[in-house]
Amino acid sequence: MQISTINPFKFKIVWLLYPALVIIFSACAQACSKDDDSKENGTFTQAEYKLETLLEGLQNPWGICFPSENEILFTERPGNIWLYNLVEQTKTQVTGGPTVVAVGQGGLLDVALHPDFSQNRKVYFCYSGGQPGATNTALGVGELIGNRIENFQQIFIGSPLTNSGVHFGSRLLFDDQGYLYMSIGDRGQQAWAQDSSNHAGKLLRFHDDGSIPFDNPFVGVLGAKEEVYTMGNRNIQGMDIHPTERIIYTHEHGPRGGDELNKMIKGANYGWPLVTHGINYNGTPITPDTTLESYQDPIHHWTPSVAPCGMAFVPQGIPTYDNLLIGTLAAQHLKGVQLQNNKVSITRRYFEGMGRFRAVAFMPNKRCFVLTENPGRLYELVFD
Repeated sequence: MQISTINPFKFKIVWLLYPALVIIFSACAQACSKDDDSKENGTFTQAEYKLETLLEGLQNPWGICFPSENEILFTERPGNIWLYNLVEQTKTQVTGGPTVVAVGQGGLLDVALHPDFSQNRKVYFCYSGGQPGATNTALGVGELIGNRIENFQQIFIGSPLTNSGVHFGSRLLFDDQGYLYMSIGDRGQQAWAQDSSNHAGKLLRFHDDGSIPFDNPFVGVLGAKEEVYTMGNRNIQGMDIHPTERIIYTHEHGPRGGDELNKMIKGANYGWPLVTHGINYNGTPITPDTTLESYQDPIHHWTPSVAPCGMAFVPQGIPTYDNLLIGTLAAQHLKGVQLQNNKVSITRRYFEGMGRFRAVAFMPNKRCFVLTENPGRLYELVFD
């Protein structure tokens, strides 16, 4: 189903806490495809890709970007920023970044470079801001000078502030026009994702200084948050631009089942929690509906959940069957995806059991790097 405008309807649904166990739920609606291990084309741990370990002993690494072809800047959720030199093989701590409230799933999260980084040195961070007991996902920017972030300032924090420790999101991405996109999860309150008066369960769009583009879909709507670009997104933790379409794709966590891969359409409502392939963690239904008019269907969903995190389109010219790579947390593998004609045709599992795959990203020179936790490592992904 397609949609041209967001439905700001408000309602209440009880949110239930999240156990670690992931179990099978529900059949797939015909509107999208789902993962089925019997249809996956096996496990290709050594056949196509190799992981070369660069660093070990990392504490919950989260976001990654590349200040130069010889440097990797990455974050750790407790609040650390590190710069790794590929030539010298040295890891240096970067100071001057945001002060984070590291609670639950919150802390220092994603990181992204300004499109004109080589001239202005601007680095953007997502993190849990506020104070203990009253936090939400914040956006800040500073200048990377040597091993320090200079002139750091917070330019946005989501509302409402809450004592929840879950579903902060968050990914950052600049598009070809220089707009900055930032995701915030529903903060554990399902109904907030359908309420335009808050930032939870949304994808937001900014200018690079944190100001609001005039053509955002809620600009001028009384009571609505004008930063909102899409809504009904439970917890987006992967985002990238398709290399030829130049359209943003995301994936988001479902509850028990119903992880989604989505194409992001300005003003679209992705339905959470009115539409989902998942159920509550205690086994009770959330909704009987897996598709509804006026809500955007996913391209693909994973049921049972794999807990996707991090994603990157594969640049043209790399010898691989996959054109999209997605990390998984609960499933503990790197997922290769063939995405063609707006449909996932096949998925593959790589490096099963090697950890929780948190981030995957390509340098402009097409070198690929991966962050995992449990164990906390930085890898280079090498294509045979």
